Amino acid sequence: MDQPVSTLASSPTELDRPVAATDRPRFAHPGIAFGCDYNPEQWDPSVWREDVALMREVGVDLVAINVFGWSSLQAPDGAFDFSALDEVVELLHGAGIRVNLGTATASPPPWLTARHPEILPVMADGTTRYPGGRQAWCPSSPVFRQHALALVEAVAARYADHPAVALWHVSNELGCHNAQCHCDESTRAFRRWLRERHGTIDELNRAWGTSFWSQRYTDWDEILTPRLTISTRNPGQVLDFHRFSSDELLGYYRAEAEVIRRHSAAPITTNFMVTAHIRDLDYWTWAPDVDVVANDHYLDHRLGEPRTELAFAADLTRGLAGGEPWLLMEHSTGAVNWQPVNLAKEPGQLLRNSLAHVARGADGVCFFQWRASLQGSEKFHSALIPHAGTDSALWREVAELGRVVGVLGEVAGTRVRADVALLFSWESWWAADGENRPTHEIAYLDQVHALYGALHDLGATVDVVRPGADLSGYRLVVVPGLHLVRDAEAAALDAAAASGTHVLVTFSSGIVDEHDRVRPGGYPGAWRDLLGIRVEEFAPVLAGTGLALESGAAAAVWAERLEATDADVLDRFADGPAAGMPAVTRRTGTDGAGDAWYLATLLERDDLRDLVGRVLTGAGAASEPGASADVEITRRAGSDGRRYRFVVNHGSADVDVDARGTELVTGIAVDGALAVPAGTVRVIREEGAA
Repeated sequence: MDQPVSTLASSPTELDRPVAATDRPRFAHPGIAFGCDYNPEQWDPSVWREDVALMREVGVDLVAINVFGWSSLQAPDGAFDFSALDEVVELLHGAGIRVNLGTATASPPPWLTARHPEILPVMADGTTRYPGGRQAWCPSSPVFRQHALALVEAVAARYADHPAVALWHVSNELGCHNAQCHCDESTRAFRRWLRERHGTIDELNRAWGTSFWSQRYTDWDEILTPRLTISTRNPGQVLDFHRFSSDELLGYYRAEAEVIRRHSAAPITTNFMVTAHIRDLDYWTWAPDVDVVANDHYLDHRLGEPRTELAFAADLTRGLAGGEPWLLMEHSTGAVNWQPVNLAKEPGQLLRNSLAHVARGADGVCFFQWRASLQGSEKFHSALIPHAGTDSALWREVAELGRVVGVLGEVAGTRVRADVALLFSWESWWAADGENRPTHEIAYLDQVHALYGALHDLGATVDVVRPGADLSGYRLVVVPGLHLVRDAEAAALDAAAASGTHVLVTFSSGIVDEHDRVRPGGYPGAWRDLLGIRVEEFAPVLAGTGLALESGAAAAVWAERLEATDADVLDRFADGPAAGMPAVTRRTGTDGAGDAWYLATLLERDDLRDLVGRVLTGAGAASEPGASADVEITRRAGSDGRRYRFVVNHGSADVDVDARGTELVTGIAVDGALAVPAGTVRVIREEGAA
């Protein structure tokens, strides 16, 4: 079957964008993209032809280049030398490989920081970070921006009309290391941002609650970035600094994109980092500015459930794309190099991880990087070609993945459909994990991952959406620990429930407004009426302290002194600081409204899954038969009637699924039970009734 063209584009939101959504270029690719970062400057030119031949051999058809090329392109006198990059572009183009062209601005060359040390970032403790790593630049520095945009101008002018350029790649992982800077230039930029946001110094004082601890400001020049203090810092100031820092880097992205657009009509993106260990950028505000949403994701083995976090990150990336297909710009063939213990992937895991992203909406599977580096900080980071070369088990897995991606080309352009939405907010992450909070034994992502994990284990397909989004069409909306919520965002959930959507809200939700100001009258202030409850006092417990519910369910970390004002009590605390008080409530919807559930503690995994299963059933939300913690089952469908079911078996036992159609990985026809061996993936083009 011919591979269809995948057309990817982020969908518009209410946020302003420099170019109208309908006018934005779209990234079109034949089938599912199979790609990588390529850093030819690390290799002798004699290797380049061999590399391109091997790329063709395994089916690589999209290559990111010039991501870290600044020091190779520009000399200290400002002169550019594009001869090597020209040769690489021509080699790739001659082999029919499309180029994702980087702007080379990710890290400045040593000559720039030596001549202009004022561009170096300053940390919260007032110390400067020096060259020798990457991203050694301040996002607010006009000097850095001047030099970087001159480089972008030269690159864009030279390659704008080259037929190999399918996509522009602005910088790289913006904000991975330098998201927050506290230098004098950043301080001035922060003050300008605050003026625009708050208007007057009196409004800022109200927003930050500066009457506390005698922090009232009388002039903008008195305001600093939230450097480290001898006590804890003003949480309103810290929250605004998070927002400012995200906006400042977004402004930098926009500046590069504006230069490119003067020369080229090709789509522009940058690689997001939707992952558990990066929290500094509010990608809900970034997504409208990219022509295709692209994400970098690496399994984080510091987490209890890294595989489930992969699924969550993929669903969140799809949410950022407005449900449209997206690109997995980077992931790894094996181990990374930046965790305390860098675990190699077991045989078959490369294919499973890659297709788990495709199952959740990715129309591209790309890697860092093509060849494993022999020197530098990432020399032990895995790559498509390992240090062992092509006579290796890993290379053979890469070849098999390339084959499978090729046969899955017909899936491109289809979308994932979900009955369940989960509300997620970077702002709430920043606020909930502040310095002074009820307990440090649980963080925002702990609740998010726990609730998502229960839905995942039950086989529910989940859209991760921003607060305030249109929730019509969902049978169930889950709200885990959404600490910060605006009035309009709270009203959106109320409206969804009134129209028949069921909701499940967990503790620490709806507590503060957008200024991190507590909503008075009892928790959860934003949703007391919706849930029919009132919490008088938080009652967290010490680490290692178990909590029991009257039903026999086990919990930990958190309890609340709660009364049900207009809700049924389904379970109570049997012990602990809230003994005898409600732990699980449900306000039954009337006149067509949906049920509103509240969970006042963190249940252990099995008990949480049982509760979420009850909520799913009550909402009439679909779950995939046969799905479990070890078996992911996800569907994609096209507007033309194409339907595909992905079965990713991470477990140690074979499973059977009922299917009719064609299994694409093996090419066999299926009419009844399909065996999915342990550790494998099967993708069924479904036929017959939906």
